[in-house]
Amino acid sequence: MRLLVFGQTGQVAQELARAAPDARFLSRAEADLANPDACAAAIRDCDAVINAAAWTAVDKAEAEEPAATVINGAAPGAMARACAAQGIPFLHVSTDYVFDGQGTRTFQPTDPVAPLNAYGRSKLEGERQVMASGARALVLRTSWVVSAHGANFVKTMLRLGRERPSLNVVVDQIGGPTPAAAIAEALLTAAAAMRDGAPGGIHHFSGAPDTSWADFARTIMAEAALPCQINDIPTEAYPTPARRPANSRLDCRALEAAFGIQRPDWRAHLSLILKDLA
Repeated sequence: MRLLVFGQTGQVAQELARAAPDARFLSRAEADLANPDACAAAIRDCDAVINAAAWTAVDKAEAEEPAATVINGAAPGAMARACAAQGIPFLHVSTDYVFDGQGTRTFQPTDPVAPLNAYGRSKLEGERQVMASGARALVLRTSWVVSAHGANFVKTMLRLGRERPSLNVVVDQIGGPTPAAAIAEALLTAAAAMRDGAPGGIHHFSGAPDTSWADFARTIMAEAALPCQINDIPTEAYPTPARRPANSRLDCRALEAAFGIQRPDWRAHLSLILKDLA
């Protein structure tokens, strides 16, 4: 399959490069998401397109929402419309931040959306444009992405855990840590099925079991054999410019039914990430 991927340096893009080294990866210099028309023009000579590039600076988006919305909203919309015109599948990574994070039950793909922050609104705009494009499109909502690449919670905890005897970590936000490697494999599986005619739609994909940031941090310290103690704190004790959802639990059963893709065990992947970093 001739696969075209937007993104090179992000967590998911780097794992896609590992899993599909023959794919064509577009850097920002080749296709800047701040220029949606250029992104659309870059789509040619391929059987499927994956957008693994995005504005991911959640707090920065609060001050720069228009720019974030171009990158997370208009650019994937332009990509999807180009794919529709060429009759090729388009796969796009989105986020649990499109929900309000209320309650304790798992969010289903059909649940009402109500983002709490600018980043979530920008990603929701991308979803809406992709699904309205007429393309055979898959929107894959995921959460708490981690890997050995880039900046993420695992790497932050390891760095701070080596520097400090204890850390305060939020305990009242619950979700599924999701390995970037598992997201890459899910996208490749879905892309192959969609190339052969499978429909897309909006689906959820996150690691299992659901946990809190504090318990996730404790597992990281234990796996890395770091003596750093994790102290539970409420969200109010760790203010950020962008509000975070308290509930990031995602119901992933529809993805399994459609593509046979099961939720990955993040604990097993954490061991692999630590080996990668070592």
